[in-house]
Amino acid sequence: MKNTYFLLAFLWAVSTAFASAQIKEPVDYVNTRIGNISLLLVPTYPTTHLPNSMLRMIPSHNEFVSDRMAGLPLNVPSHRQGDVLLLMPYCDDGSSLTNLGSYRYDQEVSKPYYYSVFLDDFGIDVHFVPQTKSGLFTINFENKGIRYVMVKTVGQGELKHEGNAFFGYEHYHGIKHYFYLEFDQKIFQADTVTMGKNNAIYAKFGDKVRKVCARYGISYISVEQAKRNLSKEINSFDETTLIPMARKVWNDVLGKIRVEGGSEDQKTTFYTALYRSSERMINISEDGKYFSGFDGKIHNDGGVDFWTDDWIWDTYRALHPLQVLLNPKAESQKLVSYLRIYEQSGWMPTFPCVFGDAHCMNGNHAAIMFADALCKNISFDVTKAADAMKHTVLSESMVPWYRGPITCLDEFYQKNGWFPALHPGEMETVKEVSPFEKREAVAVTLGASYDDWAIAQLDKKALKEDDYHYFLDRSLNYRYLFNKSTKFFHPKDSAGRFIEPFDYIFSGGIGARDYYDENNAWTYNWDVQHNIADLISLFGGTKPFTDKLDQLFVEGMQRSKWQYYAVHPDATGNVGQFVMGNEPSFHIPYLYNYVRQPWKTQKRIRMLMESWFRNDLMGICGDEDGGGMSAFYVFSALGFYPETPGIPMYVIGSPIFTKSTIRLDNGKNFTVIALKASWENKYIQSAKLNGKSYNKTWFTHDDLMEGGVLELVMGNRPNKQWGTSLESVPPSCKMEN
Repeated sequence: MKNTYFLLAFLWAVSTAFASAQIKEPVDYVNTRIGNISLLLVPTYPTTHLPNSMLRMIPSHNEFVSDRMAGLPLNVPSHRQGDVLLLMPYCDDGSSLTNLGSYRYDQEVSKPYYYSVFLDDFGIDVHFVPQTKSGLFTINFENKGIRYVMVKTVGQGELKHEGNAFFGYEHYHGIKHYFYLEFDQKIFQADTVTMGKNNAIYAKFGDKVRKVCARYGISYISVEQAKRNLSKEINSFDETTLIPMARKVWNDVLGKIRVEGGSEDQKTTFYTALYRSSERMINISEDGKYFSGFDGKIHNDGGVDFWTDDWIWDTYRALHPLQVLLNPKAESQKLVSYLRIYEQSGWMPTFPCVFGDAHCMNGNHAAIMFADALCKNISFDVTKAADAMKHTVLSESMVPWYRGPITCLDEFYQKNGWFPALHPGEMETVKEVSPFEKREAVAVTLGASYDDWAIAQLDKKALKEDDYHYFLDRSLNYRYLFNKSTKFFHPKDSAGRFIEPFDYIFSGGIGARDYYDENNAWTYNWDVQHNIADLISLFGGTKPFTDKLDQLFVEGMQRSKWQYYAVHPDATGNVGQFVMGNEPSFHIPYLYNYVRQPWKTQKRIRMLMESWFRNDLMGICGDEDGGGMSAFYVFSALGFYPETPGIPMYVIGSPIFTKSTIRLDNGKNFTVIALKASWENKYIQSAKLNGKSYNKTWFTHDDLMEGGVLELVMGNRPNKQWGTSLESVPPSCKMEN
């Protein structure tokens, strides 16, 4: 009997231990390989870093089916804009050290908090663990030979050594990126060398050394600050002490949303999207100071951290609204950072990076970011933001990808209300217009209309009555380009004539950039997010609007795929002419809620998530843009989406998970329960909000922030009575009254 008891106890202990071992934490679901192969353009990157940290490590190989890498960068300062200071270990007789090119590699393991790779030419196994401004490499030598570790600049720089340390800087887009690195092993020999156009420094170790550890810190202020950053974060050479710390940081961030139900693949896709939504912006304050690439000076941060590295054209739609929910204090600091950039540079940035404003794309959608934060009670100086946006949009040119004072095109816009387009074959006469990016005349007009509406919201709060009415009037400028006969936004020339003849799929060259931007007229036909009610009116009512929206998803390419994508390489993830792989499309599937046909949103949004967001190497359908697209998926998988940043509400879609809980900073939880949700059960049958019957296809930001439960009963057939009354329709501009 006693033996039986002990046997049962042993079996229970073993089964309990096994079950515990199977319990996944949020970070264990992250697959950094999702999307590492791009359909056409730029893949996602397997980034090892801490959330929103100054230091990121991405192995230096852009094509992730290759077996070649250039090295292991000490940092990737700005998303998708190059790395610095490659760490390059080497094991041989030293004869080819200065000719060391790319590595063959194998057995690469990439996690948010840990990275390892085997460099098979030299028998070297390398591990990496990140902190916010420092990192630790562990280098294991398996082959015989002399052991070397080299640091090489990607561009130009100055590298020095002293004792067991390397230090110096690399020039990066016109600024200095400093580092301080120290080894745990005694260096037998160190020297600087030139490798083509690059500088390098190497350390030689004894041939019996099996392992070399290198810890380092980075800074934009000085070598001394890099050394301080290192000493604050890493005080040993033991990676086993850092890995649990890095895991905990990630679990704390990813654990702000807990999901239940759904498949393991869906959870992996979800938490990977949430991980990618935690890359940008980055916090570059260092001991109360920061270097600004916008005026080239070091500033005191006054106790408010400085953030940069943002592509607002991509991120205002979903990433910033997501961070408003999950990290409101950090979002407030980001807004303050934008205002500091304005003060330092004279204009509000569009693509702020560590080296300054890259100023890409079109529009100045920082206005929308501010308006969204304002209506959701995020703290910032509203008057200063209103003044900054007014000055920027009236004195800085609207010409895409050009940063400079206004041109004759801007003067025309301010007088007439639309950006003038050229006829096919007509020569460009404005030198500031990029030969490749072109005028993007319709995209500029539509984007500016939304920006002006957002500025008006700031003016209203700041009690700037005249400015409020001025920008509110300008927010209707999109009307000038609506062609009522075709029901498309159609470019006009400076005489007010529609450009004819016109093909709404192919006119405008590569990416339709003469008139639109990266997408054609079918995508930009819905680009009036701030006034959807008026857009429906322009179409002539709900029926013609719905008919056109239905047609969007079935309209063919009209040419073979290779011909279509030769013209529209950004337009990936197609469903008809709908483009899932590019940001201007994100809000479109939810528009059915505005015409009282929410079941079509439920069907479409599920199909899009299941088709174009998957747990595999090609599981992202377009440029992910450092969180821009991933944030769309996070929201949509939860079952709602911020359709109009600047209006404090969310439209309801179709949740993937049976239960999702958002842990809010105010200590409350907001939970979405989707009873019976499955691949088949995508349609909402009925709803309750905090226990009360709910028939709206939207809810307010206050509803969410007050905590509570949105309960949806799901089924496999549309319920065409739920969410179809007039009160069910989400608000548009009427909420400003």
